[in-house]
Amino acid sequence: MAALSPDAILLTGRVAVVTGAARGIGQAIAGAFAAFGAHVAVCDRDKPQAELAMTLDVRDHVAVEVFAQAVRERWGRVDVLVNNAGGTFHAPFEDTSPRGEQILIEENLTQVTGMIRQFVPMMPPGGSIINVTSGDAHRAAPGFAVHAAMKAGLESLTKSLALELAPKGVRVNAIAPDALQTEGETGLRERMLTRPLPYDPVRLPPLGRLGAPGDAAGAAVFLAGDLARFVTGTTVHVDGGINAAGGWRRT
Repeated sequence: MAALSPDAILLTGRVAVVTGAARGIGQAIAGAFAAFGAHVAVCDRDKPQAELAMTLDVRDHVAVEVFAQAVRERWGRVDVLVNNAGGTFHAPFEDTSPRGEQILIEENLTQVTGMIRQFVPMMPPGGSIINVTSGDAHRAAPGFAVHAAMKAGLESLTKSLALELAPKGVRVNAIAPDALQTEGETGLRERMLTRPLPYDPVRLPPLGRLGAPGDAAGAAVFLAGDLARFVTGTTVHVDGGINAAGGWRRT
């Protein structure tokens, strides 16, 4: 295999699909892919913006099939698939209804398997699937038990599919974001720093600050392209050191 050059970071001419791309991490990833030269197709329940954009619920398998067909007709292939869409709500496990549980399962796991089934047949050798999990996949998450279980399941799916798809030359990896300040968390750092002790101590990542959606986008650009051509079945923790720290926190 040829030696890497600085151009290996570019995604020029590649076709990338990003779900949940109307805001936050998904929007940052889609924008970064476009900046690095990729053709980008996106979908979201809210109206997203990209070269090819469709408003849909990723749990709607018929709508996803229509989206996949639009991508196929436009470019004929997909080089990168980012499964970013997902959702959760806070509730004790005993208060989570069967319907609420099913929503969490569909939003965070089965829609991902459905998306992969639609797009893998369009992926040539060198393709890359990137699943966005969560720091909660690697620790207990009281109040988010089902959501965390689905993210842990997605982590396991990533490893299994990395082996299943390796003969096709398709890599499968995950990003586990944590402590990234998104639009829904505006002012979070400021609130953290002003909460009174000892009841609610300030807890920041070991790097001493919160991250931003662009930090996850940087990891996605790496995993999408040739710089990560020998990386599969792994998870990149974009969390300022939280996973490495375990129970330790800067206070």
